[in-house]
Amino acid sequence: MSSVVRLDHLVKQYPNAPKPAVSNMTLEIPEGAVFGLLGPNGAGKSTTVMMLCGLMRPDSGSVAVMGLDMQEHGAAVRKKIGVAPQEIALFPTLTAYENLVYFGRMYGLKSSHIHTQIKKYLSVFNLQEKAHKQVGTFSGGMKKRLNLIAALLHQPKLVILDEPTAGVDVQSRNMILDFLTDLKSEGTSIIYSSHVLEEAERICTHLGIIDEGKVLQTGTRSTVMGDHPDCFNLEQLFLKLTGKNIRD
Repeated sequence: MSSVVRLDHLVKQYPNAPKPAVSNMTLEIPEGAVFGLLGPNGAGKSTTVMMLCGLMRPDSGSVAVMGLDMQEHGAAVRKKIGVAPQEIALFPTLTAYENLVYFGRMYGLKSSHIHTQIKKYLSVFNLQEKAHKQVGTFSGGMKKRLNLIAALLHQPKLVILDEPTAGVDVQSRNMILDFLTDLKSEGTSIIYSSHVLEEAERICTHLGIIDEGKVLQTGTRSTVMGDHPDCFNLEQLFLKLTGKNIRD
């Protein structure tokens, strides 16, 4: 199986920080996988995701996405990926439809295709009745679903999600997870950054557990669990690898 992402000795340290947010990280993500990038608060997940998306430059090391180096071919890579960041990346004073038209044009889609995709995804995520309402009036779950639609309009080969279910209601969470399972079956590669282990057990085919910017364990879900026969579930394994100290 070929790789959709390769991280090679990736390092990122923020100014005045006592240690790197990402420390010599080397990681390979197979094409077609739902890869759970898991770790406690402050583990380096969001920093890794930002470097994957080309939103942040590493201090050293390299990021290759679909065989293209992010630093050399960032514009080409960004056309092939969809990103739903942890923070809502929508314009609150625009309607849902206006937001999606904006993102569709940003991706360079034809107008007819934009409207077809918007209609399709608003229906999938049960937002069709809210299409012409200002996003600022939406609930957290509705914003998260719309945020995901914005990342999917151009039918990317790789979707990168940073805490996509954080702060949403149970129904929205279930809808998002069901959709991601269906998306994987269509051959789309997914990187799912989260600390919600129940979700990772439900949808992820591969796992990468990180802490303090370092990879602690990676592989298929069955391989990772098989390496630790004393752990009966992912939560036990997670605590074994990352410890039980509270993270702020």
